[in-house]
Amino acid sequence: MLPLLIDLDGVLRIGNQPAENLREFLEYLKNSRRPACVISNTTMLNAAEIKKYFDNLKIELPIPLITASDATYLYSKSRYKRVAVYCSELVKNMFSEMLDFENPEAVIVGDIGKGWTYEILNDIFRKVRDGADFVAMQKNKFWKTPEDGLLLDAGAFIKAIEYSTNKEATLIGKPSPIYFNTGLKRIGFKPGAKFIMLGDDLETDIKGANDLGAKSILIYTGKTSKPYPTESENKPTYEADNLLDVIELLKNNKLF
Repeated sequence: MLPLLIDLDGVLRIGNQPAENLREFLEYLKNSRRPACVISNTTMLNAAEIKKYFDNLKIELPIPLITASDATYLYSKSRYKRVAVYCSELVKNMFSEMLDFENPEAVIVGDIGKGWTYEILNDIFRKVRDGADFVAMQKNKFWKTPEDGLLLDAGAFIKAIEYSTNKEATLIGKPSPIYFNTGLKRIGFKPGAKFIMLGDDLETDIKGANDLGAKSILIYTGKTSKPYPTESENKPTYEADNLLDVIELLKNNKLF
């Protein structure tokens, strides 16, 4: 039975609402004892805060959950003593013992939502150009909310800094192998182990998994609409309309 890595937004949570048939899906994971871990590219919150979301809905989450912000903290703590962090205040507080905006060894960038400004971009640009390492919690191109539709994500702004400084950011979140292997390690598997990725993003979820030789399931409850572009190189192993379809795939597919 292959371990399952699961995206959060667009899969288990749609906007601020739990996905349809979420309870049935989590019950299946619990009863099947399939090793599984939620790996979310969100850097607005950490795992502890997202866990509260499920607790408030009285939904038992029977599997571990990590976010790109948690993974970035662990990565940075093992390498740096001084970092400048640009993300939500809640996540920034995770780095409190390392924060240094005057003389950082590394600049770390995550989600700011609609808070991006020219001043913030220029501040990051100057620090990276002056020699600080550049670390990206995630590089998603866009995200989606029920209220506003598609919105530019942090990846667009990180790319601007990379272009202007000729320095590529070290990526922690999906599709980085660092993050997939962090999720596998969290549930007792070694880096490089075979797995299944369930996600709604053709690039960060599907391509990221495919590049590691993993199986992938593209679910049409999030940012990707059906059918996915036929010219896309990011072809999923399987497709699912909803979580009930995913349960059937996992139950009946011998490759899984």
